[in-house]
Amino acid sequence: MGRFDKGPSKPSLVSSQARVSLISTSLTSWTHQPAKPGGSETRFLPSEFGNDVDCVHAVEPAKATLAIKGKIGGIVEAEGIPDIYVCCNSFAGYILPTLAQLEAIVPPRDKVVISEDGNVKAVINKEDDISTYTIKDVDDPRTLNKFQYIKPPANTYLFSDLVSLWERKISKTLERVYVPEEQVLKNIQEAAVLLNVILAISHSVFLKGDHTNFEIEPSFGVKASELYPNIKYMTENQYLNQFV
Repeated sequence: MGRFDKGPSKPSLVSSQARVSLISTSLTSWTHQPAKPGGSETRFLPSEFGNDVDCVHAVEPAKATLAIKGKIGGIVEAEGIPDIYVCCNSFAGYILPTLAQLEAIVPPRDKVVISEDGNVKAVINKEDDISTYTIKDVDDPRTLNKFQYIKPPANTYLFSDLVSLWERKISKTLERVYVPEEQVLKNIQEAAVLLNVILAISHSVFLKGDHTNFEIEPSFGVKASELYPNIKYMTENQYLNQFV
């Protein structure tokens, strides 16, 4: 429903909530205390997507941004506001067209840079599929006050295996350049503003494994692919075909 950092006051938010069944806002831009729903069943859907902020091991400057998300999430829970948090992990459009190579515009065909040994699992989903799963959440009682994790098995890869998948498609073995974590952290510290955030998030995903390094307990989370097994999503394998 738009940004709330310069948005309506608390009374008008309550009035709006009385007329709608879903409120979606950018979590990082909303600094006002959320208003409790009034007059009807309302679900607050923070459009943060990305990772579960309670399960990440991010370094600065990403750490501070994610902490804000966690703080606001705590306020929502404390206020008893019905909610759904969608954790879609990584967007395919950001990662797969370049295979996460900085400053590239197409997937590599000669050399690929890999953080550490590439043996960390990450989840990458097509944006259209994320939308499809999210719409399913709106009136599903199984997702109320839960984290929904979009982690379909066919989109969960070790980064090294993703590189191997691409090599098979282009029938070529790439030169693999492995960057130790110490150097990755140094690159983050020395990078310009914004780029340092991107690098820090990449560190969280591809070195710390923050998409997959925790168990999803029924008390707080559900898996989209298990709730909606009939949804046909695009796999990473299929997505890469367009670049061959």
